[in-house]
Amino acid sequence: MATVLSSFVPLLLLLSISSSFWQSFSSDETVKTFIFRVDSQSKPSIFPTHYHWYTSEFAEPTRILHTYDTVFLGFSATLTEAHASSLSDHPSVLAVFEDRRRELHTTRSPQFLGLRNQHGLWSDSNYGSDAIIGVFDTGVWPERRSFSDTNLGPVPARWKGVCQTGARFVAKNCNRKLIGARFFSKGHEAAAGPGVPITGINQTIEFMSPRDADGHGTHTASTAAGRHAFRASMGGYAAGIAKGVAPKARLAVYKVCWKNSGCFDSDILAAFDAAVKDGVDVISISVGGGDGISTPYYLDPIAIGAYGAVSRGVFVSSSAGNDGPNIMSVTNLAPWLVTVGAGTIDRNFPADVVLSDGRSLNGVSLYSGVQLKGNMYPVVYPGKSGELSASLCMENSLDPNVVKGKIVICDRGSNPRVAKGMVVKEAGGVGMILANGASNGEGLVGDAHLLPACALGSDEGDAVKKYVSSSANPTATIDVKGTVIGIKPAPVVASFSARGPNGLNPEILKPDLIAPGVNILAAWTDAVGPTGLDSDPRRTEFNILSGTSMACPHVSGAAALLKSAHPDWSPAAIRSAMMTTASITDNTNRPMIDEATGKPSTPYDFGAGHLNLNRAMDPGLIYDITNSDYEAFLCAIGYNPKLVQVVTRSPAACPMKKPLPENLNYPSIAALFSTTSRGPSSKTFIRTVTNVGQANAVYVAKIAAPRGVTVTVKPMKLVFTPAVKKISFFVTITADSKHLVLDDAGAVFGSLTWTDGKNTHVVRSPIIVTQLDPL
Repeated sequence: MATVLSSFVPLLLLLSISSSFWQSFSSDETVKTFIFRVDSQSKPSIFPTHYHWYTSEFAEPTRILHTYDTVFLGFSATLTEAHASSLSDHPSVLAVFEDRRRELHTTRSPQFLGLRNQHGLWSDSNYGSDAIIGVFDTGVWPERRSFSDTNLGPVPARWKGVCQTGARFVAKNCNRKLIGARFFSKGHEAAAGPGVPITGINQTIEFMSPRDADGHGTHTASTAAGRHAFRASMGGYAAGIAKGVAPKARLAVYKVCWKNSGCFDSDILAAFDAAVKDGVDVISISVGGGDGISTPYYLDPIAIGAYGAVSRGVFVSSSAGNDGPNIMSVTNLAPWLVTVGAGTIDRNFPADVVLSDGRSLNGVSLYSGVQLKGNMYPVVYPGKSGELSASLCMENSLDPNVVKGKIVICDRGSNPRVAKGMVVKEAGGVGMILANGASNGEGLVGDAHLLPACALGSDEGDAVKKYVSSSANPTATIDVKGTVIGIKPAPVVASFSARGPNGLNPEILKPDLIAPGVNILAAWTDAVGPTGLDSDPRRTEFNILSGTSMACPHVSGAAALLKSAHPDWSPAAIRSAMMTTASITDNTNRPMIDEATGKPSTPYDFGAGHLNLNRAMDPGLIYDITNSDYEAFLCAIGYNPKLVQVVTRSPAACPMKKPLPENLNYPSIAALFSTTSRGPSSKTFIRTVTNVGQANAVYVAKIAAPRGVTVTVKPMKLVFTPAVKKISFFVTITADSKHLVLDDAGAVFGSLTWTDGKNTHVVRSPIIVTQLDPL
């Protein structure tokens, strides 16, 4: 985790440092990468550029990796901890933090979002043709049909980016669709050590260029903005026309993540800097901590880089993480980021485990090879021996004498799901049953297995294990059934989707919303097979993946459409339009279900709801947020002016009267009450809405108060005219801690909805009431 080394101790500015200073640090000390946040006002005029200043004042030229001058002012360099610590006392250095490794959060979905050819938002935005989406990921496989520029107009004149060449990537790989490509590797190379090439684990293939050796980046880019590709499928699954959410939007790819070896903050920050200078409208980043730690914004380069982008009008969409259904597992918490969780769509890939006693256990599979054709095989569960590695089907854990010619039950966890099947296959097994544990619940995702396999939920997994232990001769077969559409209910909150509350500032609801993130078909690299395993010889144009990584680019594409339809909308306005029009019911018109529990889900699971682009184009009212509002929020959570400046770049002056963080003009309201309060307590919130619909409009408040809570709104009616486009209102929430009955997540939920009376516009904000122990 990044750590602040700066103590902000004032010193005299030194214009030069002697060579003896550099030599004072032993050459055999461990060298690490550090990121330095520098005061924008401090550069002495004697230096023509910041780079000249940095190399003279702070680090040798050979030590500097990146210089940042757009979303962030400063540099990254490889130094000893002692050197970095000494520089932290420099008066021009606002903060220093160690480079950190991040993880990736890993076509029918456009229709599921309400998009239709020549209608609605696709029509009004011309499929997003004026928007530029920057994708921060593992690169791109540019030859895919999803990135064709056929019938696209010229590249937008405002574009200032480049097509960076490198290994197997030349200038002609860019076109009027894929208008830019860059790669950032210096932070990664520094972490790997001098002379160590970027090849991933076990020296697997990687390209020192924007070309994608992993597949994840190609998948997310085409999900956001892939062109229509006919006769698309993954081994026959999900056959049809593949297309992204914004099929005509332009793509700029920023490769910051490397196969099997993650993504480093210093490189991500450099990509933010470049993308904003290049002229992107939207940034899509399916990357996060994944360590369960909520990092303060001033220590989080993703949050800092995103602020620099958002403050310049760039919408930033991020993945919520895949550590659900654990409470408080959501990542990417900054209020200027849009944080996206994952839900299912109305398509599935069913498979059954058929037992010899006649029972059929329902699961899923994307296996497309030679089927078992109803033949029954012995079933074995290696976990009966009590050896954990065998129950998980870890490498070299299975005895061929035990599993040869049999179907093997493998517990989910630790190693990749498809790798377990490979272990079974190499040991001579004919099939695999992948069983969820209690932590995975009933949540299932399809995998392109290398042998006949079926994933089962926790209950069905327990049932097949019980069958094996109680039967003298347990046998079964696996029946893979292909693609089924029209699944109900859908959407369902994916069990893996990270959950709230916000671990840093529970006053701000996170995730913001959910989008399709389960079994998503999109383009794929030619460097690896659909499983991503080096041992997988198959190659496919498209692949099916699940994760909040897949949900995030749906929102990125949606933002491109909304930006094209409404060029004057700010990033906060676009988020507001998505959140206040999001759906909280499924296709059976019932409350969305949580896949992990089978019970109704809550705003801690889905935020404001599921993305609904049919309504987001015309939200009626929006909750807008300015840069000064975000600065006030940082002051409200206790940041002093120096720490605010670390995030915002510009010096900040916090007001004498400390503002309240819950008064940030967010499209949700979270009321926090102390567990020690006696009797009823009240909190009042202020919000401001801007009319972006019909000039003369009247909205009336409709309150669904959380259980055991009183909610009042003043005024209850908002009257807009051509001269009155913005109106503020107050929401007062009263709760008695003694009589507040909270759910398992420690909260109760309600909503405030503004409607224009004809239900033309329904502007909904979730209300969350919770209790916290005093500090």
